Amino acid sequence: MKATGKHPDKALSAMQVRNLNKPGRYADGNGLYLVVDPSGAKRWLLRVVVHGKRRDIGLGGTSLVSLSEAREKALSYRKLARDGGDPLAEKRKERRDIPTFRKAAEQVHAERKPSWKNGKHSSQWLNTLEKHVFPHLGETRVDQIQTPEILKVLSPIWLTVPETARRVCQRIKIVMDWAKVAGYRSGENPVDGVKKGLPKQNDRNNHHEAMPYGEVPTFIKQLREYSATETTKLALEFLILTAARTGEVRMASWSEVSFEDALWTIPAERMKAGRTHRVPLSSRSIEILKRAKEAATESSYIFPGRFPTKPFSDMTLTKILERMKLSVKVHGFRSSFRDWAAEVTHFPSEVAEMALAHAIKDKVEAAYRRGDLMEKRREMMQAWADFVGAQA
Repeated sequence: MKATGKHPDKALSAMQVRNLNKPGRYADGNGLYLVVDPSGAKRWLLRVVVHGKRRDIGLGGTSLVSLSEAREKALSYRKLARDGGDPLAEKRKERRDIPTFRKAAEQVHAERKPSWKNGKHSSQWLNTLEKHVFPHLGETRVDQIQTPEILKVLSPIWLTVPETARRVCQRIKIVMDWAKVAGYRSGENPVDGVKKGLPKQNDRNNHHEAMPYGEVPTFIKQLREYSATETTKLALEFLILTAARTGEVRMASWSEVSFEDALWTIPAERMKAGRTHRVPLSSRSIEILKRAKEAATESSYIFPGRFPTKPFSDMTLTKILERMKLSVKVHGFRSSFRDWAAEVTHFPSEVAEMALAHAIKDKVEAAYRRGDLMEKRREMMQAWADFVGAQA
């Protein structure tokens, strides 16, 4: 049914534009909309009739175009359309210098590089695009790239170098997100649907298949709604939020948790590296523990199995992913977390490595790094929890 009543006019405020985070389309009036994407990016969209046909015109991201500027642009384009002109042609004329994918990627790399402490990661980020993407799309304007073009890039490497292919896919997505927010293109990110045209990757090299970090928020929402036991769902979400290994979560006991300090301390004998590992707990992790406590009051295990005296089976979490028809591995969520930390945040790489309890191979570095970067890790784990719970 069509909405009735007075059409909105200047319905949004600057504060609303800043605070709206739920994905969707919000009307300001006269065809102007604020679009909040699932990734959290915000952009302006004008819906206007041009020569008898409805057209959607992107007006740029909110980081570059304010509410008042968006209204001014929308008004000028509506007037142009009313007088028989073509706002899309005018927009193209205004932006003759739409960058190629190469130029856009170099710009994204330059903007992110100062936040990367790991020089190797910084160089790899651009090198993978140089090797696998630029030969195909380097000289193509970002507004002309669609899903079929990206499919042609990924298909040759999707099965031969699966881990690299996943990273290339993520980096193309980041560049195209930037292009949209910068106002160089409109519509959905062409990377979003590309996996439907790609074959299932095989775990040939014994690598743990990881879910792209951008898909984890949707998965968390689906997991909470899935018809599995409460304890199993809580255990898997807790594992994701803490970036822990399956065995560490399986054997976790209440004696290791301090609610007062929001801390989970895993003893050395249960850690792969043989060292005690402290895990700062996000607000959502604490909530999960409290719910688990209510469900398993008679067990010393946080997530007991069928019997209170035993932990859940080591196949339990794997089975839930299989029943949800997902090809990813439980251990792969650690990679999802690591990719998120490197690609999205400004946290130094050593903070993420410490969160994963990775052993420090450099003996000199290990000798000098005596702390566990607790406060920085606490901030990072809360940011991770906020990210993955954004759609829940």
